Amino acid sequence: MSIAANSQQPNFVSEHLETFTSNANGSSANFGAELVYTQDGIGRYLSFHWQHCQRFGIDPQQVVDANVDAVFAPVDKVAYLERLHRILTTLVPEKCQYWFRYQEQLIELELIISPILPTLGNPAIAVLVIGRLLQATVNKTEMEAIAQSTTELELALRSQQNQQLVTQITRNIRRTLDLDIIWQQTVDSLGELLQLKRSIICPYQPSNNKLKVIAEYRQPALSSVLGLEVDIAAEPAFARALTTLEPILEENPKHPLFGQETMLVVATCYQDQPNGLIAVTLCDKCYGVTATELELAKEVADQLGTAIAHATLYRELEAARQQAEEASRLKSEFLANVSHEIRTPLNGMIGFLKLILDGMADDPEEQKQFILEAHKSSLHLLDVISDILDFAKIEADKMELELVPVSIAELFSDVGNFMRLQAEQKNLSFQMHLPDTSDDILVYGDYQRLKQVMLNLVGNAIKFTHEGGVTVNADVVRKTIIFQDREFPGMVKVRVADTGIGVSLDQQDKLFQLFSQVDGSRTRQYGGTGLGLVISQKLVEAMGGEVHFYSLGEGLGSTVTFNVPLYQQPVMVSPSEVNAQE
Repeated sequence: MSIAANSQQPNFVSEHLETFTSNANGSSANFGAELVYTQDGIGRYLSFHWQHCQRFGIDPQQVVDANVDAVFAPVDKVAYLERLHRILTTLVPEKCQYWFRYQEQLIELELIISPILPTLGNPAIAVLVIGRLLQATVNKTEMEAIAQSTTELELALRSQQNQQLVTQITRNIRRTLDLDIIWQQTVDSLGELLQLKRSIICPYQPSNNKLKVIAEYRQPALSSVLGLEVDIAAEPAFARALTTLEPILEENPKHPLFGQETMLVVATCYQDQPNGLIAVTLCDKCYGVTATELELAKEVADQLGTAIAHATLYRELEAARQQAEEASRLKSEFLANVSHEIRTPLNGMIGFLKLILDGMADDPEEQKQFILEAHKSSLHLLDVISDILDFAKIEADKMELELVPVSIAELFSDVGNFMRLQAEQKNLSFQMHLPDTSDDILVYGDYQRLKQVMLNLVGNAIKFTHEGGVTVNADVVRKTIIFQDREFPGMVKVRVADTGIGVSLDQQDKLFQLFSQVDGSRTRQYGGTGLGLVISQKLVEAMGGEVHFYSLGEGLGSTVTFNVPLYQQPVMVSPSEVNAQE
């Protein structure tokens, strides 16, 4: 009995297959064998003829129609398909013996497998198999014995396959330093070659008690867990793998998305420090995991851990390089701005003095005005140079502070007398408020540097405000703090608020960056070195305090606060006492 498949093969082999299948349909005597069949490279039957079909109850049509999921198939299918592939590649026939299974029957066959030669220049895609029956068994004991022997072969093949998998993963991850590619290639290789239900990778940081799934391979029927955060303490297998750095088999994962399936978990590590976690869900048909395979899993994890460490280092170096380039760019921009700030008042001084020297003043009053303008330019130049020198001292850690008790009232009075005139010249309101106390409020700091900070902050507020006003106030915050191994009863918080141009939310992080301004172009409307806030921040921090900036956006004003240690607790005046005094 024989049958041929109506398969649509490429034209360059159709004539060959037609010849062989027609011979098989006609008579096996043409080949001098009881068994003749043809197959393609994946084991799909193209035709089938066997004199013993009726004896074993085999339907040839069913054998051909079953295609890859053959009902008449070799027990060791992996080895059989590898042989087919080798024969199609080398074009050399081979003689062999294989056990085939049909339902509950085991049949041993002697086979000669030959490639069906294609036309010149084309690859072989099918084989002709001629064979004969050696023996058959339906005894369960014999079947189990044969199955046991094939299991050992399968284990050997699995070991070889797993070793190839390690080699492939190692080769892939060494080709790139992109972590996203490394993670995804690893889970895809594991999932596809081992036919896993699911394979995931989670990076690990000791400071975080949660793991996030950042790469995933899964069977289409499963829900995705990509982006899922897993509490390490809630998954004992995860915790043990990270602690022991050994592969862990977990029969019943706790998280419902892992489906109560057997899971193999192994930590990736570098220099005995975990930096990630691989978790794979084994399929229902998988054999038990052997000790050798656990070692291979650990080897994969070690290779991946090393790749993660190298890729992470590369990322950090790349980020550092970009940061250095950005710092260099900002410094160049800063130097260009500072040179502009220095030249402007210097040119003003030279210009007005030259007018006087050339006798261009019409009268003594105009000459005095030229001198005043030159003096004003010189003061601006002094401010610019002072900022640069102060910043250089701070960067070189050469700024010396004389920390002593400072009267906040005296500080407010000096700053108010100096800045009030500038505010009035722009028609701005200017108010300064202190809390009501029976005694003086003393802070612990350097008077000149605190005055410099306040002048910087109030000066900026006036410069960037065109209408409305500037308000400066102070509050006592009662909170015990430790500074320079001394205990202080609280802090004094100074707040400078204006109704000026404000700063957009996405630009506020630039305010305290070195060499950076919100508007860094040389044609910006407002002058200055851009060092005021940076210098103020450094000075306040050196005195044990902090500086903060707040703005709701452009056109909505700004508020800058700073605090310094309170030297001693003042006696506060109650509201009733204030009303009585009024």
